[in-house]
Amino acid sequence: MAADTSVPHSRSLALRSRPWILTYHSVSDPTDDPYGITVSADRLDEQLTWLRRRGLTGVGMTALLRARTAGERGLVGLTFDDGYADFLDEALPVLLAHGCGATVFVLPGRPGGSNVWDPLGPRRPLLTEDGIRTAAAAGMEIGSHGMFHRDLTALSDDELRQETHDSRDALRRLTGHAPAGFCYPYGTADPRVVESVRDAGYVYGCALAPGSLSGPLALPRTHVSHADRRTRLRAKEVRHRLRHRRAASGPGDAR
Repeated sequence: MAADTSVPHSRSLALRSRPWILTYHSVSDPTDDPYGITVSADRLDEQLTWLRRRGLTGVGMTALLRARTAGERGLVGLTFDDGYADFLDEALPVLLAHGCGATVFVLPGRPGGSNVWDPLGPRRPLLTEDGIRTAAAAGMEIGSHGMFHRDLTALSDDELRQETHDSRDALRRLTGHAPAGFCYPYGTADPRVVESVRDAGYVYGCALAPGSLSGPLALPRTHVSHADRRTRLRAKEVRHRLRHRRAASGPGDAR
């Protein structure tokens, strides 16, 4: 069954604190990984085991935001950027074994392609259109990562619209559901980019360190690497809480 992507409108997402959201990329052999974005399936299993032992459940972004709006706790957002093909064989079985969900941010402009934007490291295949539908059918939320993985802050207005609006339309046609969420490539955004995401109809946007931007369209996340085990994960959780414990500036702000 595909994930339910119906969420409250962004103006109703009055989050009293920033939710903890973990950022993954490829789940495969981390040996040749110059960017530190690959974890093995065994390490992912270890990380999810740590979360579950602490009474935390990993979920997709829509489920996380809906639960926080309702005042529920005990959930952590799990996100997988770029839509690598290894998600199906390596990450998905581990997630399901732990009773966890996730949001997979994909590139509808590169189905079955590879991470050509990375100048270093191995070429890693991306999900095909069938692979994206398979992930959705397994209960994972599908979000947009733009069409081609470009730095949105450097694009013209027309190019930016293609990345935000056109990618949403493409995923609607592909999965039958318009994605609720957008993930900024490279984790970067600015007010013009955020406004384009808002105008396209997304309910939330995921960055890494959004800086002065705030609100549901500029949610910060925590990068997870293969080196992150119990002690490092705990330290990252504490750092997140210290950085983001103050209330978000406003339920609809991202300026």
